[in-house]
Amino acid sequence: MKHVEVGPDGAQLGYVELDGDGSSSPTLVYLHGLGACSPVYFARTAAEPVLAGRRVLMIDFLGFGLSDRPTGFGYTLDEHADAIARGLDALGVSGADVIGHSMGGGIAVVLADRRPDLVGRLLLAEPSLRPSPRPFAEPFTDDEFVAFGFQQQLAAVGHRWAATMRLADPVAMHRSELALGPGMRNLHDDVLLTLAVPRAIIEGELSGWLSGDPTICAAGIPVRVVAGAGHVMMLDNPVGFARAIAESLDELGATG
Repeated sequence: MKHVEVGPDGAQLGYVELDGDGSSSPTLVYLHGLGACSPVYFARTAAEPVLAGRRVLMIDFLGFGLSDRPTGFGYTLDEHADAIARGLDALGVSGADVIGHSMGGGIAVVLADRRPDLVGRLLLAEPSLRPSPRPFAEPFTDDEFVAFGFQQQLAAVGHRWAATMRLADPVAMHRSELALGPGMRNLHDDVLLTLAVPRAIIEGELSGWLSGDPTICAAGIPVRVVAGAGHVMMLDNPVGFARAIAESLDELGATG
């Protein structure tokens, strides 16, 4: 585990780095979903031979996993994206192949829109792109969520998700959930469809809602399906997820 300072108040992003073999391939940057942790969710996929040799950064968002929990941070999608941008700048990374899952997919879209120099190719694994109800977060203030809402959510989501959600700061969890709620910008219509960065989508076979989206097809965005997998495809079928990443990158071509 390594850390890079991104602020505010000296806050640091935690990340795991795989050095790679020194090839000129772009760095692979993995961004996790809500209540997750990048090394836990992506390490198995990153080790697959089809992706071997690449420099890899598995980054935890502020407030999650092994990153700091700054009290002066709003945990909106824009703020998360800006913190990732500061981290990549500090690490000397540009033109990366960015892989974002769920909430991390929405943040990755914002990152590519605000800092296209940092993102060479964009892979979105069932990304959060449209506002949606957030029943675990909306009824509560920050203080109420810390006092009892967070425990209610942990009890409701099942042991696998709760295992990494327990690592999250409750305030970060609450504010990040609200950022995906009704006030969220429609990233699908407003950004993704016209984004200049080469992009592709990966979904689980058991989810099956993106490959048939006519707007995605019309925009020429390729979609790959991971067999036998649901939303957490990197845990359900890490080999298939790694293959989908490699095939998507090949289809998008070399970054320039």
